[in-house]
Amino acid sequence: MHPSELNTDKRIFVAGHRGMVGSAIVRALERRDCADVVTRPHAELDLTSQAQVRDFFESEKIDEVYLAAARVGGIHANHTYPAEFIYQNMMIEANVIHQAWSSGIKRLLFLGSSCIYPRLAEQPIKEEFLLTGPLEPTNEPYAIAKIAGIKLCESYNRQYGADYRSVMPTNLYGPGDNYHPENSHVLPAMIQRFHEAKANGAEKVVIWGTGTPRREFLYVDDMADASVHVMELPHAVYAASTAPMLSHINVGSGEEVTIRDLAELVRKVVGYSGEIEFDTTRPDGSPRKLIDSSRLSALGWTPKMRLADGVVETYHRFLADRPVTIIDTSLKAMAG
Repeated sequence: MHPSELNTDKRIFVAGHRGMVGSAIVRALERRDCADVVTRPHAELDLTSQAQVRDFFESEKIDEVYLAAARVGGIHANHTYPAEFIYQNMMIEANVIHQAWSSGIKRLLFLGSSCIYPRLAEQPIKEEFLLTGPLEPTNEPYAIAKIAGIKLCESYNRQYGADYRSVMPTNLYGPGDNYHPENSHVLPAMIQRFHEAKANGAEKVVIWGTGTPRREFLYVDDMADASVHVMELPHAVYAASTAPMLSHINVGSGEEVTIRDLAELVRKVVGYSGEIEFDTTRPDGSPRKLIDSSRLSALGWTPKMRLADGVVETYHRFLADRPVTIIDTSLKAMAG
């Protein structure tokens, strides 16, 4: 925290407050009790509409923006809806960032994704590896949209002297995640599949790919704390921490796991006793994706939630949000 940067009269707009990341950021800001948090549901503010976004900023007198709104999904969703992923995300970013500048807002935080980096980037992935090689084909449209958001922030900083920052999280999970059977990310998809398999007495659960890719996961409330931490850094400190001509900084846990081991962890937490089968005809995605978060660590932030504990917390929340639950009181011990 940097008290000199805080102003209890600030009006902070959290775009995407009903999503997993946006809702976590709202929780983090409310815990600090340092500002008036402004939110709008999609029914009242369509961020892909330039006119609606302009009118919102002109009327609301916002001081800072957290841009967490996005069209998101896993491999299947990215493969099925590439047009929506690139169009909607680029429109949201362009409208919010431009209208924020037009309204005189000096500070904004854009939330990206680690998929912006080359598919075969050297590991761990540093911020300066951006645009040094081909992207992962399975989510290229989404990645390009996120790269455009970073470059929008950089361009408004360079040309107009704005203070627009970007954070690139690793794979996120936790409360508020999407459990759609086809369009969700890998960890919530596993929770949904193992839970249903246990409830239905299924003999096996099928996981896409070979199980060999390695992934890093970060609990969403850790991500929210990191976002607020980055936003509250004095301008000179943040600018000195980023690479020349770049505006983004990585946010990760440093905890890496294979998809196979992740499946075993989720099976254990859920309490499923059947088999796991890997469908090797399905795509793996990037073979490895571990980001280098040393810059953020040097700025005084580290994550708090271990993956095993986070999966337990996430499954408890998953159960609590459903009318019919299978509660295992030994969940904490099982994930230890």
